Amino acid sequence: MELNFRENPHLFSNMIDAIADGVFTVDAKGNIVAWSTGAARITGYSSADVEGKSCYVLEGQNCKGFSSLREFLENPSPYPWAICNQECKVLGKDGRELYIFGNVSLIRDAQGAVAGAIGTFTDLTEFILNQQKLDVLKEQTTTLGDIKELVGKSTVMREVFQRLRLAAQCDVSILLTGESGTGKELAARAIHSLSSRKDQTFLAINCSAIPETLLESELFGHVKGSFTGAIRDKIGVFQAADGGTLFLDEIGDTSPLLQLKLLRVLQENEIRRVGDEKNFKVNVRLITATNRVLKEQIEKGEMREDFYYRIRIFEIGLPPLRDRRDDIPLLVNHFIEEGKETHHREVTGIDKDAIRKLMEYTWPGNVRELKNAIDHAFVTINGSAITVFDLPPEVRTPNSDSPKKIPSSAGNGENAGEKNIILQALRQSAGHRGRAAKNLGMSRVTLWKKMNHYEIQV
Repeated sequence: MELNFRENPHLFSNMIDAIADGVFTVDAKGNIVAWSTGAARITGYSSADVEGKSCYVLEGQNCKGFSSLREFLENPSPYPWAICNQECKVLGKDGRELYIFGNVSLIRDAQGAVAGAIGTFTDLTEFILNQQKLDVLKEQTTTLGDIKELVGKSTVMREVFQRLRLAAQCDVSILLTGESGTGKELAARAIHSLSSRKDQTFLAINCSAIPETLLESELFGHVKGSFTGAIRDKIGVFQAADGGTLFLDEIGDTSPLLQLKLLRVLQENEIRRVGDEKNFKVNVRLITATNRVLKEQIEKGEMREDFYYRIRIFEIGLPPLRDRRDDIPLLVNHFIEEGKETHHREVTGIDKDAIRKLMEYTWPGNVRELKNAIDHAFVTINGSAITVFDLPPEVRTPNSDSPKKIPSSAGNGENAGEKNIILQALRQSAGHRGRAAKNLGMSRVTLWKKMNHYEIQV
């Protein structure tokens, strides 16, 4: 059967209404003459709502509607085939802002005068909103490589990310500085994962967690019989990380003698195992970290100056959490998502009062302490959202007489208030060294050394 639209105009109208996109026509003054079923479905306005009214009926405070149509009608192109393409926002009948993309063509009479226009538009709202969500998510969860825990969008963290990327492009020694819990090991892993060594070994050693007498063997290895207990040959972490990256945390806790041996490794690219007579070549990218002020240790004779400048070719400072409070909500959401998998509990989020408490807290333990607080909440939570009552007591009701964090500049030297701060932390933790060390922002080994230094007994 032949389709004859002139004899059966309703057939043409039905075909227009079958189109999913919106179709409309306006007269020369911009008043709507026809409004398709697709246009009604997208905007919520029926043909009865808009026909005979100005096309500007879809304008709102933030929605300019078919704004270009005005100029198109008043200043028509001399070319009959001219089309106006436009991406814009219109206001739906339910008050929603709709993102649309449309085009309009002029309709002219037999004499060539503008009689009106016909337009079509496509609903892009869902696509645009989803894209915006992806953009926000990308911004909020700024990460490096596969280190998803390194989250932040604050200005200071953006600067850190930039320096980490720069560090990954070269092979020089990197020094990471910052308080305990700021994510220095995560930063080291990020550098490795972004570098040309990413497919090789990454090893991390905490120098303060290993007794000085065993640290040299851990780093360089030993041969059988070199000391009591050396029952077999052992390679050290420098050889184990050959071709990759070695991260030495708490480098400020090493002795000047060990610093000298490390300096020779960096200069000669070779190590000698304890008790051995021959050297071994190694190709290792060294990243070190400390929560101390190393220049003050140089003045005290606890840090070799030549070693300091050798490991500090490029320094990156990790900011404390109190200096990047804007990142707390992002970190909380990240730790909640992690906790759902770790603790196998369905938690939908955190309420505003709990977030406010987290924002107000000083976080002496930095990001590590924040993660522990969220893990604590997973243990105590009853409902689907974390509340104030699920947070640790020190976060819910911070006490003004809580133990202060010992400044990194204190070192191991005499400090008038340091002994009292340690005693206060031990009292408040009921003698638990691990909790006291955490509150003081130091490792348990460092606390143990200071307790011996000040002859503190628990």
